[in-house]
Order: sequence, then structure tokens, then C-alpha cells
Amino acid sequence: MPTQGKDEKEIKMKSMEEQKKVLVLRNKTEKPSFLKEMRRGMKIGMINMEHEDTSEWGHTLIPIPFDRVSPLFEWKHLFPEWIDEEEEMEGSSCPQLPMPPTQTQLVALDLIVAKLPCKSGRNRDVFRLQVNLIAAKVAAERGKRDRKGKVKVILLSKCRPMLELFRCDDMVGREMDWWYYLPKGTMLEEKMALPVGSCQLAMPLWEEGLVDRVYKVRPNTALKSRREAYATVLHSTEAYVCGAITLAQTLLQTGTKRDLILLIDDSISAATRAALIKSGWQIRVIKRIRNPRAEKNSYNEYNYSKFRLWQLTDYHKIIFIDSDIIVLRNLDPLFRFPQMSAVGNDNSIFNSGVMVLEPSNCTFHHLMKRRRHIVSYNGGDQGFLNEVFVWWHRLPRRVNFLKNFWSNTSAEASVKNQLFGSDPPKLYSIHYLGLKPWLCYRDYDCNWDIADQRVYASDVAHRRWWRVYDGMDEGLKGYCGLTKKRNVELKWDRKMARLSGLPGEHWRINVTDPRQFV
Repeated sequence: MPTQGKDEKEIKMKSMEEQKKVLVLRNKTEKPSFLKEMRRGMKIGMINMEHEDTSEWGHTLIPIPFDRVSPLFEWKHLFPEWIDEEEEMEGSSCPQLPMPPTQTQLVALDLIVAKLPCKSGRNRDVFRLQVNLIAAKVAAERGKRDRKGKVKVILLSKCRPMLELFRCDDMVGREMDWWYYLPKGTMLEEKMALPVGSCQLAMPLWEEGLVDRVYKVRPNTALKSRREAYATVLHSTEAYVCGAITLAQTLLQTGTKRDLILLIDDSISAATRAALIKSGWQIRVIKRIRNPRAEKNSYNEYNYSKFRLWQLTDYHKIIFIDSDIIVLRNLDPLFRFPQMSAVGNDNSIFNSGVMVLEPSNCTFHHLMKRRRHIVSYNGGDQGFLNEVFVWWHRLPRRVNFLKNFWSNTSAEASVKNQLFGSDPPKLYSIHYLGLKPWLCYRDYDCNWDIADQRVYASDVAHRRWWRVYDGMDEGLKGYCGLTKKRNVELKWDRKMARLSGLPGEHWRINVTDPRQFV
């Protein structure tokens, strides 16, 4: 018995110490000045604020309870590497993050306040995503009362709130760890209509009326007045000029009426600019941006020039497409999707070859500010952007279909080559990884001639690209010629393939490409 009394006393003392710690924490919370300037007596929805001192705020505080996500719930559960996009099975679904129930009093709130989790170096934190999503959900519910109005949201966090939900354009002010936003409820509602992770497609592949099925929100008449464009970037060299010309031709063939914007630097000559304009591009001259972590004269030294896309603020939405891609089907439905929407690459990583983004000068400055601190997993822009936009929406891989054969099986080759050659096309685009078609002889895919490049080789996809070339204006074809140096390299690769006895024996093919004689 005496021992039990001692234990109870120790428990009580420990409990009092914990309460003191909470009180100390609560006493440190200060009301931000922009909240002091608002009228008294407001109705404020409080999210994850139970440990903060709000007793002297002078408002009606309405706690919004929710069940915290399980610690066993990991980021990989929301962003798996593979999902059943072709709907060959029962269908896939994302695990659900606990959300507060819809409450009628939410529409009467004057302000939403939320404390966001922040762990250093942990952008991919499920609890962080959950609270950001809850704040966005409550704000979207509040916005339904006045669809043209904006919602007051104040967030408490040592980390920047997620750009994917709370755009920096909507930020009114910042004071210490307080962030004040005025987002549009309609925009948040659109984003909340999407799957919570990439374990479901944002754009179903087979459903009729796919766009209307994705966004279960009322029609937004403001969409009709939005300016939208396709864009790509050329910098440092003219090596991809042929690819950009071909991309423009294929975009126009899909019947799109959107602008085609090409960002170039001063490495592109006046004559080449004229050809690019003739092919369909509207030229914007930029100053290229160096990747501070890249080695001098490396292939990725200036690939952060892609950040300039966010400076196209005369457009509401941009679909970026790499210049080693040809488009086979109209991609205009993608303009209905938010930043960041893209095709999956590996695990929780998206491929930046085709991506939907929302131009913003403050987002551009945010990217520039962080370029010296973020470590890109691949040394390029794709790795960088994946550290900034960790919550993204999966588009079907047919939107940005990579020309590769990783499993190196006949079954994989059969399926993919059937897709590459299908007519009418089943793919929205083909992304030519490895050596580019215009850098090969038209007779066959020269990736076959290099042992470690053969995973990118497809004669079917190769022929598809040359069909586009054949339909181009003769004056544009000249920008897809072979240099003397490249011609020598091709002959050398053919020789080494013959000496190595590479299977398939493409090196035996009699080359008839007239460009070899230019």
C-alpha cells in the first residue's frame, strides 16, 4: 500500500509538470498584428490549435476536431510507384486521411486559423499534409457561401504552408510564424475534389466525360476568361531546335487554339528564331538560370532556366512540354488540372516532361531563393521541383509516355510498340528518352547501337517521329539536319556495335538517309 501511494504521488507530480509545460507553451503564443486589426467578435474556426493560448483573442472560437492520421500511415502509401491505370483489375483507391465532418456552421466562419506541423527536412510528412488539407477543406466549405469572395485563413507554422494549396499569390502578410492568406474558395474546392494522393488517377483514362467527372464542382464561369498556353524552353545550345519545331507541329495538328510559348536565351540565332516562329511558336527571350550545384559545362548547368515558366504571368495556366516529345492527341483537358499535375516517374517522384503549372512571380522568387539549398536527387530541375511540389496529382502515363523498356522483355516490347504505332493514336504523347530521333539516321533507332542505350530503342516509335518530320515544311526540315561531327559519331557507333556483335544487328542495315551526305 505505501508503495502504491508513492506511485500515485509521482504520477500526480509528473502530471503537474506536464501541465506546466503546456502552460508555458500556451503563454508563448502571441496574437499576430493582422488579427488584432480585424473586428472583434468574429467567429473563428480553430484547427490543431488546442495547445495554443487564445484566451485573450476576444472572438468566438470554434474548435474543429479531427482524428490525427495514424503514425503507421506513410507517404509511400499515398504515392505508390505503380497503380492499375489501365483498369485491368477491380480498380485502385487511395487510403483516406481523416477529415472533419462537414459542419453547417463552417459557412458562417469569419476566419480559419490552423497550426501546421513542421519537421525540418520532412516535406513528405503525412500529418503535415493532413492539416494543410483540413485547413483547405474548411476554407472551401466556407467559400461556398460567397463563391466570388475570398476566405480569410491564418496559418501558424515555422515552415512555409504547402504551395500546392496555399499559393504565395494569395498571401496577404507574414509575421514571425504567422501566415495570412486570402485564397479563393472555388480554387481550393477544385483542388480538394482530386484524389488525396497519386494512388488514383486525377484524370481517369477510360471514363466518358472524364473532365466533368473529375471536378465535381459547380461550373466556374471565370474559366472562360482565363488565358492558357503550352510552353517549352530552349537554352545554351541549338541542339533541341529540331525537337521544338516538331513539338509545335504536333501540337497544332491536335487542333488546339491555345498559344504556343517558347522561352529562349541568346544562344539561339536570329535565323533559327525565325524558323521557330514559322513553326508556330511565340518567342519570349529570357536570361538563363544557372544550377548552382552543377559542374561547369555540364548538361544540367543551366537547366534551372525552366523556372522562367512561372514568370509567364499573363497566363493563368501553362502546360509545359519537353522539346523531345511529340503530341499525338489533344491535351487541352489538362488545363482543368491544378499545379502540380504530372505523370509518375519513380515512387513519389513525378516526371517533369509534361506538367501543369500556374505562373506566379512570387512562386518564381521562391524557387530562386531555394535553388542553393535544395538538393536535387538527379542534379536537375525534375529533382528540384519534386522537393518543392511534394503533393502532386497523377496524370495517366499515356499523357507523357516514356520511350523505354526497363524490363527488357518481349511482352513489354510488344505492348509498348503497339501503343507507339497505334492509329488512331492511343497515346497522348511520346517522350523520346535516350538519343533523339533527329540525331539518328532515319533508317532505324540508333539507340540500338549503344549497349547501355538499348533500353530506349524502338524502331516503331522512331518511325512515328519521322512521319511528323515528313509532313513538315521543307524550310523547317533543314533544322533537323546532321552535323559532320554527329555523322562521324553515328558511323563510329555502328562500327563498335558490329565489333561487339550487338543482337538485332541494326548495324547491318543499309543507311539511305540523305542527311548523311550533307
